[in-house]
Amino acid sequence: MFKNLRHFLIHYRYSISVFILLNVACAVVVGLVLARVAYTDSSRHMGLVWNLFLAWIPFMLAYFAHAISWRRAALYLIIPGIAFLWLIFFPNAPYMLTDLQDLSRRAAGAPLWYDVIIIVWSSWTGMLLGVISLYLMQDIIIRRFGRLAGWTFVFVISALSSFGIYIGRFVRLNSWDILQNPAETTQEILGIIIDPSMRLAAFTLLYTFFFLFIFLLLYSFSHMLREQTVRIQDTLESPNAQRQA
Repeated sequence: MFKNLRHFLIHYRYSISVFILLNVACAVVVGLVLARVAYTDSSRHMGLVWNLFLAWIPFMLAYFAHAISWRRAALYLIIPGIAFLWLIFFPNAPYMLTDLQDLSRRAAGAPLWYDVIIIVWSSWTGMLLGVISLYLMQDIIIRRFGRLAGWTFVFVISALSSFGIYIGRFVRLNSWDILQNPAETTQEILGIIIDPSMRLAAFTLLYTFFFLFIFLLLYSFSHMLREQTVRIQDTLESPNAQRQA
């Protein structure tokens, strides 16, 4: 039993580390917010805790979908429903980066640098949750439909999530509205699409490029480390191969 556990921990050590670090980041944010509430007797930034909870929803949905995607039956019967929920909640993760604009509303009671740390820490935690969940969903698409479909999926989701962030930040609609009042929410969203504003176009375009930049940077960095690991293994094995020859 312990041998199997040790093998599991070694084999999935990086995945486990990412999961632990994300939980630690959330715990730090919650601790910083509660400390601010206790020090200033103000509930400012308490919304960040709720936003972090919402950011975890697409991450957990993507993780569950990825775990069961190896079964062919689940791929067609269960994952489509999970993917729909994931798409609805996904914008909540990168949305948190827009909380940086709250720094413009200066609040007395706590130093500005403290508020900066809280919002930056929480927003980047949300962004990382979004990037990882998108990566997991992309991997499902690539394994089933190919690399082109997987990257097309990333670009489309980046644009859709940027639009979702816009209606969440400026129109004040959220994921729950789609589930609770689908007809009314859909009608309101269609009205925005039919008569778009310059702000909508600019925000969606810029945020799409920004999110794609973050995703591509982290994706390339992870594969760069993988390439270095393979290169080191090849270097270590080459002398042994020459001796055997």
